[in-house]
Order: sequence, then structure tokens, then C-alpha cells
Amino acid sequence: MPHQLKTPERPLSPRLSIYRWHATMMASLGHRASGLALVLFVPIYLWLLRGMTGSTEQFDATSLWLHSGWGKLFLWVMGVALVYHFVNGIRFLCIDTGWFESRTALRNTALVVLGIAALAALLLMVLL
Repeated sequence: MPHQLKTPERPLSPRLSIYRWHATMMASLGHRASGLALVLFVPIYLWLLRGMTGSTEQFDATSLWLHSGWGKLFLWVMGVALVYHFVNGIRFLCIDTGWFESRTALRNTALVVLGIAALAALLLMVLL
């Protein structure tokens, strides 16, 4: 008699709408989102560098944009993404080496990362 599997009660590939939201899930999703934002930032960063090293008119135009509301918002988002991705990356490296593997430690370190990102967001808001 062949082995028959029960019909799974849960989907094999769960979606976000199925999971209960918790700190470790938000930390993981935030890491992916911040990584994507940073990758998409590279062409804009290169464009900004080109504008800052070009003619005087290009420098002035780039500087004007960076000091505008949209420029400051852009720099704030990228700054928060960079800090978050860096700190959470260190968290993931620690988990990969065997530290913080308990459920409580995973939750607590995720909350610490989210807290550091919130502090970085506030600090960058004040500085920009």
C-alpha cells in the first residue's frame, strides 16, 4: 500500500496574509525591503555623484535637490535603510553562528534592531 500524505491544512508556501505578524517576521521583511531599497539607491547615488562632480551648474542643481524636501526625504529613507540593514545583518550573522537561537532571543534581538532603526530614524530626522 503506497504511503499517502494527508492534505495539508496549511499551504506549502504561506503568504504574508496567513502568518501572525510578530517582531521576528517584521525584522526579516524589513531586512529584505531595506536591501532592495539600497540596491535601487545605487543608480541614484551614481547620478548624484555625477551631478556633484560635474559643472558648477550641475553641482548647484544637485545641491538644490538634495536640500529640497524630496531630497531630504530620500536621504532620510536611505539612511534609515542603511542603518537597519547593517544592524539586522549583524543580527543574522550572529544567528548563523549559533547565537540567539532561542525563540525568546530571536524576538528580543528583533526588537533591539527595530528600536535601533527607530532611534536612527529620529536622529536622521533631526540632522537633516
